[in-house]
Amino acid sequence: MAETNFDVLIIGGGPGGYVAAIRAAQLGLKTAVVERSHLGGICLNWGCIPTKALLRSAEIYHYMQHAKDYGLSASNVSFDAAAVVARSRAVSKQLNGGVGFLMKKNKITVIDGEAKIAKPGTVTVTGKSAGTYQAKHIIIATGARPRVLPGIEPDKKLVWTYFEAMVPEKMPKSLLVVGSGAIGIEFASFFRTMGSEVTVVELLPQILPVEDEEIAGLARKRFEKQGIKVLTGAKVTKLDKKANSVVATIDDGKGKTQSVEFERVISAVGVVGNIENLGLEALGVKTDRGTIVTDSYGKTNVAGIYAIGDVAGPPMLAHKAEHEGVICVEAIKGLKPHAMDKNKIPGCTYCHPQIASVGLTEKKAKEQNREVRIGRFPFAGNGKAIALGEAEGLVKTIFDKKTGELLGAHLIGAEVTELIQGFVIAMNLETTEEELIHAVFPHPTLSEMMHESVMDAYGRVIHV
Repeated sequence: MAETNFDVLIIGGGPGGYVAAIRAAQLGLKTAVVERSHLGGICLNWGCIPTKALLRSAEIYHYMQHAKDYGLSASNVSFDAAAVVARSRAVSKQLNGGVGFLMKKNKITVIDGEAKIAKPGTVTVTGKSAGTYQAKHIIIATGARPRVLPGIEPDKKLVWTYFEAMVPEKMPKSLLVVGSGAIGIEFASFFRTMGSEVTVVELLPQILPVEDEEIAGLARKRFEKQGIKVLTGAKVTKLDKKANSVVATIDDGKGKTQSVEFERVISAVGVVGNIENLGLEALGVKTDRGTIVTDSYGKTNVAGIYAIGDVAGPPMLAHKAEHEGVICVEAIKGLKPHAMDKNKIPGCTYCHPQIASVGLTEKKAKEQNREVRIGRFPFAGNGKAIALGEAEGLVKTIFDKKTGELLGAHLIGAEVTELIQGFVIAMNLETTEEELIHAVFPHPTLSEMMHESVMDAYGRVIHV
């Protein structure tokens, strides 16, 4: 008989679920993961990882097209769409196998099937590993799926979600992207680099709505310079499908509408938590706007039931899910971990140029009646950025004027998704401007701009 009694049972094997499982096993808890599809979840199989593989191909293609800017020669540059997609899928497959290895290494039981919580402590599974399983602690890590809006329902052929956008048979000549969050902008950037005529429609006044207004404005200018058409304060009211194209009716928000034909449409209007068919209503687990309500340690209002990751609400990011998983399991073990502080979770968008941020935007800091010091440093003042041929970008830092606390950092430009962790660590250590200014940054590096931005906030900037 297969084992059916556990200390911790996790529903969902995505980044939150599998990381929680590994940490639970490390702490000596008998652990199982129920997964209905693929270990690694959406992030590894259909999100974070394969999109970065696609974007890497686009990045190299972009540099090949601009070889002469670097004193090089590359003629007849082209791409094979099928090979680009195949590379992306191979990367996901490799990592999926790696998660399976980690489960075996840590002696975690993987249960294949779909789970439902019959009552606290009891989970029923249908599918390959059908049966009833007992666990003192049940962690829901079921993730999220694309949000569907009336009138622009995806059909997998003409109207795509991110699933279809990652495996195109060919690059569409024209593309409409509905929504300008990280998912929408990354696909807009990818397909534009690969030659598609791209239009982005955003309901709100700025693209990348969660980002600092100044950074989003710079991003918009760069995207438009690349040939992406951006419409803000606008919405798609109707899609009329033809045999191999879609006619979109777009309301500009000022009383005018236009009808534009596109080969394909990507719906990127956010995601909604997978809370259905888990037995939550019967158990009385509290939900809010499609996600499960939890405290800062993953606890729901029902004893013995927890939730982490996308299903537990925004920000819907893999690294947030992983961290929540660790906190939740350590709390179950009684280790008294720190509570999740969502203000210190970085966000990254892997478009061209890259965008990364952590903490308060300038607008939010001022809305909190904070007196602030703002520091800025342009990529054009950095030797390494100029040597890389990446002299467009900005590092922006926001400090509390009274205390010197770093409230937020917002970056746009080459490799900023790798730089942001420096500011994340600084915020976690409650670093003030004094420690940051005293730190020695290596030369020549892009990281020097972080130092200069801090110094600019305090009137000490050197290289501009």
